[in-house]
Amino acid sequence: QAQLVESGGGLVQPGGSLRLSCDAFGFALDAYAIGWFRQAPGREREGVSCISSSDGRTYDAESVKGRFTISRDNAKNTVYLQMDNLKPGDTGVYYCAATSGLCNPYTYAYEYWGQGTQVTVSS
Repeated sequence: QAQLVESGGGLVQPGGSLRLSCDAFGFALDAYAIGWFRQAPGREREGVSCISSSDGRTYDAESVKGRFTISRDNAKNTVYLQMDNLKPGDTGVYYCAATSGLCNPYTYAYEYWGQGTQVTVSS
């Protein structure tokens, strides 16, 4: 059964860093574009970063450019999201998702979703 599992979330102070992992089970991640989304309380889920399947090109939301880096290790069937200089506005549940299409910010376009990992940025 195809499954995505996120890990690495937690509580961090403003300016701190976290690295999230997205592990795939039951299918090969390298055939999919992988996106990271987040959802804060009372807000819609929004796209944060995405990495394509073909050429590894990455896309980042304006709010995280220069602070977040998405990468993939196909040998480990894992995608990472390195988050630096975290801000309170980055707080939320972070989800990874897989699409057989191109990177895009639309949740309906992604076929597989993880259960999410909580990130809290607070002093």
